[in-house]
Amino acid sequence: MSSSTAWKEADSGDDAEGYDSYDDLPERLIGYPAVFHALGIGSSAVRTVLDHGCGPGRVAARAAEASGARVVAADVSPRMLAVARERHPHPRVDHRLIEDGRLAFLDDGSVDAAMSCFVYVAVGEVEGLHDIAAEVHRVLRPGGRYAVLDANPRSTGIRFSTFRTGDPGRVYTKGERRRTLLERPGGAAPLELTDHHWPCRTYLDVLGKAGFTDLDVHEPVLPRHSALLGSRPAEADHPPFLVVSGAKE
Repeated sequence: MSSSTAWKEADSGDDAEGYDSYDDLPERLIGYPAVFHALGIGSSAVRTVLDHGCGPGRVAARAAEASGARVVAADVSPRMLAVARERHPHPRVDHRLIEDGRLAFLDDGSVDAAMSCFVYVAVGEVEGLHDIAAEVHRVLRPGGRYAVLDANPRSTGIRFSTFRTGDPGRVYTKGERRRTLLERPGGAAPLELTDHHWPCRTYLDVLGKAGFTDLDVHEPVLPRHSALLGSRPAEADHPPFLVVSGAKE
């Protein structure tokens, strides 16, 4: 769970590998499928995908595996990119470093779809969100969609199967720092990150200002017939993730 404060905090040595060891089962069951559906990943119309803020590279590899698309996996963290290249290589994934907030390696209108997964919560200033959305809008082709996936701000403090974002009982203001705990297997201590609280309205405002239209908000929950997260996981009653998407005209 880049201008990514979270990635920078986990950018040295064992912390980068520790983040990659997080069991992202809720994300795999609920969050990432919602993003792929919103973007049409797997359809013939999506041949190039940008993963802006790819971190350790698992999502980019999964997007490539779920489709025949080429994926440009970009991040501000050299250490995260090194982990991605080493642990999650794929012949159709190209890992690139974001420098000064610019996707200088991509031309205007050169990608069919774009996603940012757990990136916006890692940015502490709303101006940084506007910069990301504007640069993604530049490289996206007309008609292409952009999807942002984050922890749901309306589910702050709820203990989900493998993570908790924010402390129980706390009410967070726009942009306020929150503590996120990610469970790791094998008895390892949880990985603690600091992210930021952005209300749903902020995502809509940021994408709208960047020029995205046909905005959509999706708060997926786990189907009740699924037992992969236990008999009564919180994910069945509370949406753990927020997916906001829009199209470039």
